[in-house]
Amino acid sequence: MIEDVFAAIPLGFLLSIMIGPVFFVLLETSITKGFRAAIVFNLGVILGDIVFILTAFFSSFRLIQSIKDEPALFILGGVLMLIYGIISYLKLKSKIRNNIQEITLEIIKKDYLSLFIKGFLLNFINIGVLGFWLALLITVGPQLDMETSRIVTFFSTVLISYFTIDLGKILIAKKLRSYLNSNKILKIKQLISIILMISGIVLLIQGWFSSDNQILQNSFKIIEHHPIKK
Repeated sequence: MIEDVFAAIPLGFLLSIMIGPVFFVLLETSITKGFRAAIVFNLGVILGDIVFILTAFFSSFRLIQSIKDEPALFILGGVLMLIYGIISYLKLKSKIRNNIQEITLEIIKKDYLSLFIKGFLLNFINIGVLGFWLALLITVGPQLDMETSRIVTFFSTVLISYFTIDLGKILIAKKLRSYLNSNKILKIKQLISIILMISGIVLLIQGWFSSDNQILQNSFKIIEHHPIKK
């Protein structure tokens, strides 16, 4: 068990420093809404990871493999993330034109339930995360003799170490708040919206090319089973 724990800690650290939409939104939440708000958001992200891990563990390999490679899910996730980024950006632009005080109140306001759901959904719509946990389970599972207790220990340690490193990022980001005024914070929020839009486009492209590859593979299968007669 101790060996499993020590093997999982570096992976949790690696996950925490990986750059993605969740990484940037976590820092933005810490800067604009504070330590507790960022923790709640991060707990939502962790719940999304737990759901993916449980899905990978309890589902059959073929089922989960087909789900994680389904282009439509990448496209759906990309569309949702892109729409969310666009709406967030347009809302900020509208508020900037209308009333700067309204934006300041928006920054101060903390709806913890919304933040928790936001963290969960932002992680959950990225189907690539499911693929990562499945690949990890396939790789690590046999080394853990597929024992449930060892698998639980390993993945729990990964998530705990991941969360612990995130606490450090949240604290560092929070300290930056004292150096920022409302205008700079608004620019950060706009930048995060743009990053979400870019992430959505990347998912869309990934799903689109996966769809093209799937069409090609199906065409080859048809040709293979029904060769063209001369």
